[in-house]
Amino acid sequence: MKLGLLKTFGALAIASTVAIGIGSGDAEAKKVRWKMHAAFGQNVKVLGPPPHRIAEGIGRMSDGDFDIKVFEPGALTGGYAYYDPISQGAIDAAFGTPGANQGKNSAYAFLSTWPFGPAAPEFVAWFKYGGGTQIGEELYGRDNIKYLLCGMIPPETSGWFRKKIESLDELKGLKMRFFGVGAKVMQKFGVSTQQLAGGDIYPALERGTIDATEFSMPAIDRSYGFYQIAKYNYFPGWHQQSTSNELLINMDKWNALSDGQRAMLEIACDKNVTDMIADGEASQFEAMIANEKDGVEMVNWTSDQLAQFKAKWEEVLAEELAANPDVQKLWDSYTKFNEGFKVWGDRGYLK
Repeated sequence: MKLGLLKTFGALAIASTVAIGIGSGDAEAKKVRWKMHAAFGQNVKVLGPPPHRIAEGIGRMSDGDFDIKVFEPGALTGGYAYYDPISQGAIDAAFGTPGANQGKNSAYAFLSTWPFGPAAPEFVAWFKYGGGTQIGEELYGRDNIKYLLCGMIPPETSGWFRKKIESLDELKGLKMRFFGVGAKVMQKFGVSTQQLAGGDIYPALERGTIDATEFSMPAIDRSYGFYQIAKYNYFPGWHQQSTSNELLINMDKWNALSDGQRAMLEIACDKNVTDMIADGEASQFEAMIANEKDGVEMVNWTSDQLAQFKAKWEEVLAEELAANPDVQKLWDSYTKFNEGFKVWGDRGYLK
């Protein structure tokens, strides 16, 4: 009798152990472990914290079952060099800005920002309710990439110069880091432009490889130390009145997620849009005050100079529309939205 009971208990114990083992294996199999590239260093104001904030939020929402490890620029790939690794599946996800990928398609520059473009609220509205997100999804989807709007910042400054620019004729011959479509406007004034990732700009300024730079907002630019070399900071940022950020995901990895896990990413990105606009607006005045204390002169372009920039922008826009049907499609979408938005925008806001 005792021997029979022992055999029975032994069989139950073995069965329980096997069941627990299978259950643990199933649970582990459902866990997701991703590597996310960050285009900006964590210590960079406004732009640096978002991928870490997103990863933390996903971890909390999933109770640790969806774990994203964020890697600094250079750890997995260069700051702006994340398009191909995402497309090929070498990296699961990346946080950056569409303009970083303009070498693949000039429409990506427009998906990021354009000169004399919309302020952040209108830009977000176009993405969310005017077709902008769908255009991004279509463009990236061609290369096996899932696109999510995942951030937005308010206006930037329009550049840091070693010497004061009294006339736009003085721009001729300058070597300047400049982003996106705005670089083509500067080229119309004789500027030799190049697009550098944030971390590469200070060394280039220090060595004299470039004479001037624009990058982002005062707080972000201060993170990179431009004020230590270039003492004239120009406003307003006519070339980037707002700039979008993106979360790119390898499409195969996206498709492998559950509906709930995809929703977590979408929710985290929506929250980050709000966080970045708020942080962007809240962070600038302290940086501007600190820059002045460090000998920076903040200079405004004159109305005449802004008009000259805008005239050259209109030339660039015509050239871009003629050269790329993807740009034309994006521009048609935004223009249609903007025509409707102005019915509200021109009346609802104080000038």
